[in-house]
Amino acid sequence: MRSWLFVPGDSERKFARAMESAADALIIDLEDSVLPANKVAARGMTLAMLKVPRSHKQLWVRVNALDTGLSLEDLAAVMPAAPDGIVVPKCADAAQVRQISHWLDAFEAAYLLKAGATRILAIATETAASVFGLGGYAEAGPRLAGLTWGAEDLSADIGSLANRADGTWLGTYRLARELCLLGAAAACVAAIDTVHVAINDIDGVAADARAARRDGFSGKMVIHPSHIAAVNAAFTPAPEELAWARRVVAAFAEEGAGARRMDDKMLDRPHLRLAQRLLAQSQGDMT
Repeated sequence: MRSWLFVPGDSERKFARAMESAADALIIDLEDSVLPANKVAARGMTLAMLKVPRSHKQLWVRVNALDTGLSLEDLAAVMPAAPDGIVVPKCADAAQVRQISHWLDAFEAAYLLKAGATRILAIATETAASVFGLGGYAEAGPRLAGLTWGAEDLSADIGSLANRADGTWLGTYRLARELCLLGAAAACVAAIDTVHVAINDIDGVAADARAARRDGFSGKMVIHPSHIAAVNAAFTPAPEELAWARRVVAAFAEEGAGARRMDDKMLDRPHLRLAQRLLAQSQGDMT
């Protein structure tokens, strides 16, 4: 999935618009975009949103962070409608993913849903402490589908006045981004890039998305429908990339040595892995 669009859990109008968009996944939000006074109402509205025909679009729900005491009630409200996945904000470490997983085991059993069908995306850099847990997500369990990172909450947590300068991430945030990417690779799950917060800066969105794909991210979260086209374009493999990938896979299908020569270049197993990943992305495989 290339584009992950946030939708407030208490806005039926924005949800209807988002369903008409080209986003691959919607994240219906019960956390930051919903005022405390609207939390209960938003749960009921989110349940109704999850019941609409989904076509090829995935519907995920961002619950409130575990330390708020609200996340279990959020899950109880939305799981009857079988969301495709749960987004865990301010995730401290793999243990919190396992906690959510245990609750999902119970809800899937209670509502006769397929065991293990509800996946988890962890937002894993929103506090200073959470950055130190990025190397341990291989122990999070089979529900973990991906890791993503966030800069805005991290800025607030450490008290910094800015996270970018001249469009470039400052050092602390580059570190969080790169550790998220490495942590996802170590856990064999997708790495999803963070949002671009400047709504009217489409060129900036496109540049961020191209850089994210170049570096190894599988997709990008977005906060406005106008960002979707640029993100989808950046994360869609070009025809020439797919043609190269098919040739590489075909070359390694032949019997013989572990390395291959193609276009006067030597190819080995890392090239095969990259080719397989490109082909998987073209077929809509998140991981």
